[in-house]
Formats: sequence, C-alpha cells, structure tokens
Amino acid sequence: MERPAETETAELVERLARYPASRYPVQHATVAFRLATVHLQHGRIDQAVPLLGAAYETFGRLDMRLEQTKALMMHGVALREGNRGDLAAVTFERAERAFGALEQPTEEAAASYNLGLSLHQNGDPAAAQAALSRAYDLFLAAGHLARAGAAARERGAYWLTSGNIEAARAVLEDAAALAHRAGDLPGLGAAANALGLAHLAADDLAAAVSEFSRAVGAYPRSLRAAEHAMVKANLAVAYERTGHHARARLTARQALAIPSADPPVRDQAQQVLDRLHGVTGLDLLTVLDAEPTQRWSALIREEVLRWCEAPRPERRSAIRGVLDGLLERPGSTYDLAESLLSVIIELPPPPYAEMVSSIVQVTAELAPPARERIHAIIGSAMARFAIPQWQRLAGSLNAADAAAGRAGVWR
Repeated sequence: MERPAETETAELVERLARYPASRYPVQHATVAFRLATVHLQHGRIDQAVPLLGAAYETFGRLDMRLEQTKALMMHGVALREGNRGDLAAVTFERAERAFGALEQPTEEAAASYNLGLSLHQNGDPAAAQAALSRAYDLFLAAGHLARAGAAARERGAYWLTSGNIEAARAVLEDAAALAHRAGDLPGLGAAANALGLAHLAADDLAAAVSEFSRAVGAYPRSLRAAEHAMVKANLAVAYERTGHHARARLTARQALAIPSADPPVRDQAQQVLDRLHGVTGLDLLTVLDAEPTQRWSALIREEVLRWCEAPRPERRSAIRGVLDGLLERPGSTYDLAESLLSVIIELPPPPYAEMVSSIVQVTAELAPPARERIHAIIGSAMARFAIPQWQRLAGSLNAADAAAGRAGVWR
C-alpha cells in the first residue's frame, strides 16, 4: 500500500536530520536525493532544487560519479518543470556525456530522452529529434522496449503536430508495436491514440477507427478513465467521418459520461452530438444490428456502464429503448435479452440492484400485452444461464417487483 506523500516527506526530513552531512555524507546525500525526488513528484520544485544541488556537490566530493550524475539529471528535470528550458537542456547534455563516459547506456538513454523533450519545448526540433533517436537506439540495444517505444512515440507526436503525417505514421506504428511487445498498456494506449490521429489526418478512416479502438482497450475505463474518455471522443470523430452516425453518437455520449474527462474532451464529444441529429434512443440497437451477436455483450457493457452512472430518467429511457428492441426484433430477441442479462449479472451489487430495479419499473409501465411478452422473453433468456445465475436473476427481479407491491412473475 502506498504511503501518503506527507508521511513519506516527514520521514525523509527526519532521516536527513539524523544523518548530518559532516558525519554521514553518503547517507545525507542519498536521503537528500530521495527527498528531492519526492518533492518533484508533488510539484514542489523550489524545495527540490537546493537538495539536488547539495547531493550533487557531496557525491562529487566523494568521487561517487554515477550518483553525482543521477543528481545532475534530476536537477535537469527540476529545471524543465520550473520552465527553465534552456538551462534544463544544458544540464541534460552534461548528464548524457557523463553517463556515456561511465558506460551506463540505460542512464545515457534516459538523459538523451529528457534532452529531446527539453529541446522540443525550446523550439529546436532538429536537435530534439536527434536526441530522441539516440535515446531510442540506446534503449532498444539495452532491451528496454517500453522506453524505446516512448522515445519513438515522442518523435511521432512531433511529426504529427508539424504536419509530416507519413513520417508520424511510420514512427508511431513502431512505437505501438514496441509497447505491445513490452506489455506496456499505457504506452500502447498513447501510441495507438496518436497513430489514430495520424490516420485521421491522412483520411485513412478505417485505420483510424482500428487504432482508436485498440487505444480504448489499452485504457480501461476503470483504471484510466480520463484517457479512456479522450480516446472515446477521438473515436466518435472517426465514426462520424465514416458516416456511422449511430456509433458516433453512442461513443460521444460514453465519453461525456465519464466525470474525469478533461474539458477539451467533453467539448469535442459534445460537438459531435451537436453536429449529428437523429433518433438517438435507437443508436444502441442500430449498432448491434450491424455486428455479429458474439460482439453484443461487449457493446452493451459499455452502454450499461454509462447507464449505471446516468440520472435515473436517462437510465430508464435507455432501458425502455432496449425493451422496445426486444419487442420489435423477433429474429434476435433472445440473443439481445441474453446479452443484456449477461452484462447486468457481472455488475457489482449496487449498480446490479439499480439496473434490475429499473428493468422491473420500466416493464411495469408497459401495456399488458407488451409487459407479458417482456416477462416471457427475459424468462426464456434467463433459462440459458447456469442454474445459480438463473436463480439469482429471477430472485432479484421478483424481489424488485415485490418491493413495489407487485406479485413477481419472473421465472
């Protein structure tokens, strides 16, 4: 379990005092370096810089050249974070040369990578690309695939923003492949999203949809919600440009439903909805009609997650749309009901109960023939499940009816 930042900082401050530099120079410099790193992680740049300076001087006096160069590199990070880009670049250049002289290729690659970032920020793209290329080669030679992929991703992002789309696509494809080989899901998400943007700029819409879809998978909603929303908004644009308007609206609404979505992401998703008008209540069914039934559960799951967090009227309206689909699509009625129930039964208890209650309430509002038909369809779909799941669903549905003063008829 990760310790709170305040606790870790207080412990390091206490240890620093326990090891005065005059008596314990190595321990003092080591703790100072660690404390400076913690300060940087939490944006406390002014507190980090003097500690890094002290660690650098002490390590140098003790001829601990590797530790001294690591302190130099971290000082470069502090300078860059403090918007002192020119000084940061000079510092990273010094660290790069020093790590090279010490025959530390991985650390040298990290210095080259940071140098490339600083040079891009300083408006020197040619030098930045050269530094990132060195970092890429060194990381790759050392077997650090994820870090080589990160260097390639930064190069590709620059080519994309500068308008060299074909160069961007080539480099970003390599970045995505390296992230995939390394099992680096966040890196894969970032590379695939950037590659999707490059394909979109090249008007290669099918490839854009494919890459954005891959990025969505690499950024799970439960773990990286803001990034998930960002890619969903990009995917909505790609679907819009392909003419798949129902998919575009569905995807844009899913992006908007994520509370942690950044304002530009929300704006982009809302703009898609503003541009596309139509009977949005039918969007899910329209999308399902275009997909094989084995894909339905995955598509429904994304919508159900949105419904769980939506206001109750919106959730009930969405469920009414699915129930109408059960009544109006005789060729796929039971597959649709089974897919919906298979998603609901996987939910944690609170959203599971809310979804069951909403289905029961919406069904109760239907005219008697339609209501009886829904009972029969869902009952037949439940019979496709293993007995414990069937009993749980039937019991939950009947309990929700009983709570509203109605006799349960789900079986």
